[in-house]
Amino acid sequence: MESKFWRKWPLPALPEFLQSESLGGMLLLLSSAAAFIWANSPSAELYQRLLSFPVGLTLGSQHFVEPLSFWVNEGLMSLFFLLASLEIRYELGEGALASPARAALPVLAAGGGVILPAAIYLAFTWGDALARRGWAVPIATDIAFSLAMLGLLGRRAPVGLKVFLTALAIIDDLIAILVIAVFYSHNLAWLPLGIAALVWLALYGCARAGVAARSLYAAGGVALWLLLARSGIHPTLAGVALAFALPATPPPGGGDSLAQRLEQRLGWVVAACVLPAFGLVNAGLSLGAIPSGALWTPIPLGILFGLFFGKQLGVSGVAAIAVRLGLCQLPSDLRPAHLYGGAILCGIGFTMSLFIGDLAFEGTVLMTVKLGVFVASALSALTGLLVLALVPPARRKAVDAA
Repeated sequence: MESKFWRKWPLPALPEFLQSESLGGMLLLLSSAAAFIWANSPSAELYQRLLSFPVGLTLGSQHFVEPLSFWVNEGLMSLFFLLASLEIRYELGEGALASPARAALPVLAAGGGVILPAAIYLAFTWGDALARRGWAVPIATDIAFSLAMLGLLGRRAPVGLKVFLTALAIIDDLIAILVIAVFYSHNLAWLPLGIAALVWLALYGCARAGVAARSLYAAGGVALWLLLARSGIHPTLAGVALAFALPATPPPGGGDSLAQRLEQRLGWVVAACVLPAFGLVNAGLSLGAIPSGALWTPIPLGILFGLFFGKQLGVSGVAAIAVRLGLCQLPSDLRPAHLYGGAILCGIGFTMSLFIGDLAFEGTVLMTVKLGVFVASALSALTGLLVLALVPPARRKAVDAA
């Protein structure tokens, strides 16, 4: 039975998902600005105390109490990963990535946008083993911020560009998820990991058998999160596992599948709650904690050049080569100038870049990571908007009429 809340507030259907992404980008921007101002205000100590405020449960001799920042980054962000993975599953099944012909352009462009930024970062940090741990920071695109920037352009942003950026960011997310699972998980405990695998198989079996009880999958998702937290694998990957276990087949009486209904409802939760909370917790860059001239050190420089130059050159360069070789075609309403502007926007790495940076570093080094991400994302946003705004309207109309 639907809750009164969801009846009262209709949630976006799958074709309207981009709207919630734009909303999430706007709220993420506001919460991040608030965090930055707070962290550099006279009440900065209160901000730090908020991040470290202990939250959790104590059951007998078992204590599960962690700082508030933990629950945001490893708890709430599981919902972000769940939503991203549901979108990946949909696109692979019947969306923009459902056939090789449709997926070729964003897949190839995403590959270039991952390899070149990582290579640039490693070129800056190769002599420092600690710094090399952050090689994945510049590989991902923040879909919420990117689509929010396109939203500022209104009708000047072609629909084809929004679809292309969404598909590319989804592939980026998939690659980032795999990178986190392989390179940022450590000290594996095989017993809880094996139990987690059995739980997932049980959920998957129930889905294939047509069981659509929401409480079952909710309990299974919580169990997966707790088991992965104990296994050494980052617990946010429980959201990924759950997304691919949920029933995706419509019920016999018709209507949306459980996976579709969850995606429709989760969009607003992530946009209005999860992303703003993440920005508030992670965007508190304290300028007083950053050494003078820190931007010109290898880690932030590698991130800056990787995100700003690596993304735009990797995405647009590989896409241009693929089109020239006849491996794929541009959407009918796109010109190379649109694609290049969109490729620059791919340098907005914010959410996933900060997330990976938090896995790789801590302390003062993490602050320099945030500095590099902030500067690169701001440059990418402003430059991408400028390039797309300068595309002549008449030229765009000619393309739209084709």
